[in-house]
Amino acid sequence: MNAEIIAVGSEMLTPQRVDTNSLWLTEKLNDLGVEVTQKTIIGDDRGRLAAAVGAALDRVPLLIITGGLGPTEDDLTREAVAQALRRRLLFSQEICDWIEARFKRLGRQMSPNNRKQAFLIEGAEKLANPNGTAPGQWLDLPGGMVLILPGPPGEMKPMFESLCLPLLKERLPQSRIRTRFYRVSGMGESNLDALIAPIYKPYGNPVTTILAAEGDVQIHLRAQCDTDEEAEALAEELGSKILAALGDRVYSVDGSPLEAVVGALLKAKGATVAVAESATAGMLGARITQTPGSSEWFLGGFQVYGAAMKSKLLGVDEKVAQEDGVVSEAMAAAMAYKVRERSGATYALSITGEAGPESSSEGVEPGTVWIGVAGPEKVEAKVFKFPNGRERVRKFAVQTALNLLRLELL
Repeated sequence: MNAEIIAVGSEMLTPQRVDTNSLWLTEKLNDLGVEVTQKTIIGDDRGRLAAAVGAALDRVPLLIITGGLGPTEDDLTREAVAQALRRRLLFSQEICDWIEARFKRLGRQMSPNNRKQAFLIEGAEKLANPNGTAPGQWLDLPGGMVLILPGPPGEMKPMFESLCLPLLKERLPQSRIRTRFYRVSGMGESNLDALIAPIYKPYGNPVTTILAAEGDVQIHLRAQCDTDEEAEALAEELGSKILAALGDRVYSVDGSPLEAVVGALLKAKGATVAVAESATAGMLGARITQTPGSSEWFLGGFQVYGAAMKSKLLGVDEKVAQEDGVVSEAMAAAMAYKVRERSGATYALSITGEAGPESSSEGVEPGTVWIGVAGPEKVEAKVFKFPNGRERVRKFAVQTALNLLRLELL
């Protein structure tokens, strides 16, 4: 079964608010084997909301609506759904009395506009709300269902878990969803897709989705079958083929970020790492220490943004900057060597580059980054040309440095 979610509220169309309810509901629905095919945010406009409800019900048999059940003039969900379904709104004295009693328990008097929350759509079943004044509503339709839930998460989540989940389990056809989640570093989205598209295209199920961030490409596989065993087998069948094609480019099969994977490898070897950063100015160290327990393998780092600091703090020979340049293979290698020597770490990483937006005084193009890796046996540096955009360059550099260390540890 497929479902859609409509989140109601003009505030969620602003930069200050994010619709987190839909994410939570999607997880719960996926656990039931329900695929969420569309999410929509609608402002407080009755006409647009009614149109969105009607359109959604033409596409899917299950629609969940959150928000817009309050007592104010801009809370229009009840009215919009009734309009879309061409049904009346019926006043419930029982609900009104319950709301008034709730106010009395809190030592307050119910405002007249709270009566608005006592209206049910014709044919709807009330969903009690012990955590607020807005009851939800459940509508069984020919060939479908509509769930109307309050917007505040503290009200919506308990209502869905205690009342909606049991009803959905009774009504939904048997279906299960199983997923695979792989993270890849060291290749771009287009190159990755060119490699694995011939593998996943013959499969209509599982569905394959590829997502890209700075130096991090994610592959999501979603298999939907009648039983857990069938879905698991199908996801494993396609997943194993993709893993075989990608090899060590896959750094995570459980969603773990790269810094956690590198940390686990260092810990398993009893090894440590230290860093020297120029262009990224502390971002690499910050990424590494996002992982709890990172003090076991991360010794520390040097922020050596200018050429003088590379000499004063790390002890890099001034001739390196003068003869080869600050952004160079020689500088990246020297920085990695010196930070490993001074910290006593097993491994060391260095980053030096031009993040932009303009070329450096040495004529280095924006996006050019040298990354050094020093270990017990060798020191080497590699050059990369990352896409323009200062923050993008820095994020790419950090991700790439971590991946180089991962490959060295492997």
